[in-house]
Amino acid sequence: MNTAPLWSAETDDTLVCVRVRPETHDVKTFVFDAPAPRRFAYLPGQFVTLSLPIGPGGEVLHRCYTLSSSPTRPDRLSITVKRVPNGRVSNWLHDNLRPGMRVSANGPAGEFSCFAEGDAAQPWKLGGKGPQSYLFISGGSGITPVMSMTRALVDLASETDIVFVHAARSPADLIFADELLLLARQHPHLRVALVCEHPDEQRQWTGYTGRLDAALLQRIVPNLAEREVYTCGPAPFMAAVRGMLVAAGHPPSRYREESFNFESLAPSPAVPVGDAPAGSTEAGSTYRVSLSRLGDQYECRSDQSLLAAAVAAGVRLPASCSTGLCGTCKTRKLSGEVSMSHKGGIRQREIDQGWILPCCSIPLSDVVLER
Repeated sequence: MNTAPLWSAETDDTLVCVRVRPETHDVKTFVFDAPAPRRFAYLPGQFVTLSLPIGPGGEVLHRCYTLSSSPTRPDRLSITVKRVPNGRVSNWLHDNLRPGMRVSANGPAGEFSCFAEGDAAQPWKLGGKGPQSYLFISGGSGITPVMSMTRALVDLASETDIVFVHAARSPADLIFADELLLLARQHPHLRVALVCEHPDEQRQWTGYTGRLDAALLQRIVPNLAEREVYTCGPAPFMAAVRGMLVAAGHPPSRYREESFNFESLAPSPAVPVGDAPAGSTEAGSTYRVSLSRLGDQYECRSDQSLLAAAVAAGVRLPASCSTGLCGTCKTRKLSGEVSMSHKGGIRQREIDQGWILPCCSIPLSDVVLER
């Protein structure tokens, strides 16, 4: 049994790339180890935040990637990344990250997991609810969190009944197709359905052809209304899936989805006055937020997050989850006071060094950010 210490999201912050594995023509898996022996404990479906000094002038860019690996194999982590057109981080990873290189990382974190009540530190205790009936639906690179869940369920020899539906543009774009089909042959409770919009001229395709629609989904999973559904993929794909499930009478309470576009801005709503974090000032106060590098200034009310006010003012700041979970918007505060209520996207030592998450911070005074 591996007796190495557990990886600590609070104190461990470096990963070493040990392998780069191509999955498709524009998708690669990056496998990581810790510099010193560590066991990685997390829930299948969670993500890590990479911090890379690859922006203009060495600016650190933060991006989150779902772990495609399973905690049942705790010695290493892996992320599977699709090359995004004009995406600075995904393209840098594809073109530059090689075995032996180190990257800064925070996490794992996240709430999208069918093992949400399990014990991440003891993988054999994951999912204590007993046998269930799941439907995993993924589109494109959205396969990563549900692939992590599937790998864990298979490793644990779970009796959970799983139907895994994965959709892609063509057979050449299918991620993990060979592994999924192998797992389905080995695991009696797993059934896999691969759907491609159009066949590949270079290879024979005998699977489902066309876009995933309500009729096809009902044909693949006649009892879908009885299943817990986990979906991940592009926003239009998930919106279409939600429509199919509603039409099929699937209870919304048994549906969960995850989709972060970490290459673009996700606006954050204003914080309601009644839910403002402790220490905030009375409603009606307005403060000035200044960006030291960009030279921009904008006004922020005491019932708004710094990010929400920036979006309203047309000022572009990096962001993704907008809830204090991912750490994408992490920024150093040069002066001023804020009240921050985060969900794990920032370490205490970073807070002590003056870093904040604008998405979940409201001003208590005028604020200057190093951006």
